[in-house]
Amino acid sequence: MKNTEIALIVDSCTDVPENLIESYGMYVVPLTVNYHDGSYLDKVTITPQEVYDRFSEEIPTTSTPSSASAKAVFEQVIADGYTQAVVVTISSGLSATYELLCSTAQEFPELSSVVVDTKNIGMGAGLSAIRAAQLIEQGVAFSEMEARMARVVKNTKVFFCVDTLEYLHKGGRIGLVTFAVGSLLDMRPVISCNEEGVYYTVSKARGRKQSLKKALSVAEKFASEFPECAIAVVNGDAALEAEGVLAEMKDHVANHTAVYDGQISPVLVVHTGPGLIGIGVQGLD
Repeated sequence: MKNTEIALIVDSCTDVPENLIESYGMYVVPLTVNYHDGSYLDKVTITPQEVYDRFSEEIPTTSTPSSASAKAVFEQVIADGYTQAVVVTISSGLSATYELLCSTAQEFPELSSVVVDTKNIGMGAGLSAIRAAQLIEQGVAFSEMEARMARVVKNTKVFFCVDTLEYLHKGGRIGLVTFAVGSLLDMRPVISCNEEGVYYTVSKARGRKQSLKKALSVAEKFASEFPECAIAVVNGDAALEAEGVLAEMKDHVANHTAVYDGQISPVLVVHTGPGLIGIGVQGLD
C-alpha cells in the first residue's frame, strides 16, 4: 500500500530529475545563486544555461537556501496535512544546507522529521532522495527510515569528471598549485566524496578521454560490489558525451535495475564550469 503519511523534502542540489520530483511529490528547497546585481533561486528563477551564458561577464557565488524559503516549504508540508517528513540534503561537508534544514525542522515540532545527510552532492545525493521516495511509497514505517537511509547513503557514490580546473579553483575547492600543475599537464582528476562527505581525488588522468575512462572504471568497480544497483549519468553542458557514457554504463554494468540521467543544477554549474560528467551508482539492498 502506498504510504501517504510521510512527506519528502529535498534541496535543489540533489539534482533529482524534474519528472521524478513531480511523480513522487517531492518538496524542494532551493539554494541560491548570487550575482552582483541580484540573487536567484536555484532551478526556479535561474537555469543552468543562464549561468553558462553569463560566465564571460561574471562567475557568481552560491549560498544555502534562505531561512524564509526553507520555512515556507515546511509550512506547505504541514498545510498539506503531513505530520512526518524525511528531509534529504547534500553533504554537510560541502554546504551548510544540512545544518539549516536541521534547525528549520526543529522550529516545526508538529512535523516529526528525519534529516538525512547524504555525504554526497548532485546526483549522488539525488539517488538517495529517489531511494527515500521509493521506501516511502513501499510503506516503510517512519520509525525505520533513519536506519534504512543510513544504509542507502553508505551504498551510494558519484564520480565526477570536470573539463577544467578553473571553477573548482576559483570556488576555493582546490589550491593554486594543484590548479597550475593540473592545467599545465592537462591532468584531469576524477572526484568523489569521502565518508565525511568532502571532495577527494579518486584518480587522475591526462586528457578528457582518459579521465572519462577512469571514471567509468571506478564506477563499474563500485557497482560490482552489489547484486543490484541503480546507475545515473548527469552532465553540465555535455549532453552528447553523457549519452555515450550512459550507454557504456548500461553495457558494462549488467546488474543495473534502474537508470537515471539529467542536467546538474545551476549551483553546481557555478563550482564546476561547463563540461562536467557525473556517474552515480547506488547499491540496492
